Amino acid sequence: MTSAQATVEETSAPVPLEQLFDNTAVSDDTSPAEADFDGSGTSLSAQDLNAAGWTPGRALTVQSATLTWPDRAPGEPDNVRADGQRVWLYGTGDALAFLVASTAGDEVTGSGTVSYADGSQSTYVLGAPDWRRGPLATKAVALPHVNTPGGQLAEKARLYVVTVPIVPGRPLASVQLPRATDLHVFALSVRTAASGWTGSWATATSGYQAVGPWTDRTLRLVVHTSAGGPMVRLRFDNTFAAVPVRIGSATVAVQRAGATAGGTPVPVTFGRAAGVEVPAGAQVYSDPLAFDVPADANLLVSFHLPGTVPAAPVHRLAQQRSYLSEPGDHAADGSAAAYTTVLTNWPLLTGVDVGGGPGSVVVLGDSITDGDRSTVDANRRWPDVLAARLLSQNVVPHYGVLNQGIGGNRVVTDRYPGDGVSRDTGGVSALNRLDRDVHAQTSVRTLIAFEGVNDLLSGSTADEVTAGLQEIADRAHARGLRVLAGTLLPCGGQAGCTAAVEAERTAVNAWLRDTDVFDGVLDLDAVVRDPQQPTRLAPAYDSGDHLHPNDAGLAALAHSVDLTLL
Repeated sequence: MTSAQATVEETSAPVPLEQLFDNTAVSDDTSPAEADFDGSGTSLSAQDLNAAGWTPGRALTVQSATLTWPDRAPGEPDNVRADGQRVWLYGTGDALAFLVASTAGDEVTGSGTVSYADGSQSTYVLGAPDWRRGPLATKAVALPHVNTPGGQLAEKARLYVVTVPIVPGRPLASVQLPRATDLHVFALSVRTAASGWTGSWATATSGYQAVGPWTDRTLRLVVHTSAGGPMVRLRFDNTFAAVPVRIGSATVAVQRAGATAGGTPVPVTFGRAAGVEVPAGAQVYSDPLAFDVPADANLLVSFHLPGTVPAAPVHRLAQQRSYLSEPGDHAADGSAAAYTTVLTNWPLLTGVDVGGGPGSVVVLGDSITDGDRSTVDANRRWPDVLAARLLSQNVVPHYGVLNQGIGGNRVVTDRYPGDGVSRDTGGVSALNRLDRDVHAQTSVRTLIAFEGVNDLLSGSTADEVTAGLQEIADRAHARGLRVLAGTLLPCGGQAGCTAAVEAERTAVNAWLRDTDVFDGVLDLDAVVRDPQQPTRLAPAYDSGDHLHPNDAGLAALAHSVDLTLL
């Protein structure tokens, strides 16, 4: 490119993204030659996109950012090959969200520039994984086919939502795309900061499991709040799904006991409608509702599934009994009579936010954070105890505490592959779920990263774990978060916890205690280890499997946290 060309591009007025579309990615299955996404004649199937709920002009919320799928018919230009174009974009928030894919056979990365209304600028780096070979663990949606001029291939096509940080609260004027022509941009938006909301409860999708199938059933999920407030909104995620799911109606109530509400359940709406369809891979928020959410209390979130649901995104280890109804819409029922089946997981629901409040702390972890071996229905996971401590003092604000622990989760490798129905619900790796489970959480201000022992038990080295933890810290710091880390607990006596594993754990903890990567380190190992045998949990804190603390051990972890570090 000549300097004259560069000058013209840099001084030209920005235009809306759709005016720059110069590539056609989507074809009708009956006319596959009408699109050529990658230069070899291959394309995305319009029928597959429609089946996923990704219809032309539809607004899709992914990672708390709303992006509009191009309002284009098959065979019309629907994306732009990034080559330094200037895009008009207005708004304030904490991140840019790009709906992208690469056609280079590998990830394509490039840098761009954000221009703000006050004349200032910042730079960003955007990476787009390949649409046919990129990781399924981080995709927004996977489609079952690729169209070619010679016919359809049974091969998954991927689309990705990638977010990059911007200066929070500073109004934007335009965005200059990277110069990387194999990087295709379908949509671009500003992720609006969740001002006026605090995350009170959240959970992480750990897998996509076969269920029921459920037809015309109502789920009544029991969740425990941390922060309270005068308003509420709910978040439902269709993570990892290939097809949409319809919610016919939904309500919220304070729990009296079991599936019985303490009062009449109050309906929530979605865009002023009683129900909503959640596209594959996307999420929805309910409208704000005036509802007094008590702190440190159980809520009943009930929602009717009018269609047939054979599989759903779930958080497997709830340590909390929830309920499934007999056929019919029972979301408004105050009684428990229709709720005859007990559930031990949390399907679809991923968040409860309350109005006002000071923001939230997110705990990213494995089964120890998830509360494995804690008392069912007692809310004795260590983040619950931490939330109760915050509520009982006045030295620091009463932050919400969001538990993003997943049993079996690892820092650097996926347990669940990130696509399709699977019995493994250990989740994608902490690195691969960081953007969704931490950065996109409501009002997050501090991250506590506390995992790595599962990596070591599965053969990863201390160097691999510490590199992963450092990447988590670096990425979270780039989003303006405060980052704390917890040392790994001893596992001596547990099957598989060999002397070699112990040596690697010792190395990870030595690095954590010495590094300046984090804003603080919580020496949780020192809290619960046996002083006489420091490679083991203290007997008073051992649940019996020599890996997971019991209720007393989990409480000890929570009570050891210096609240001023949050």
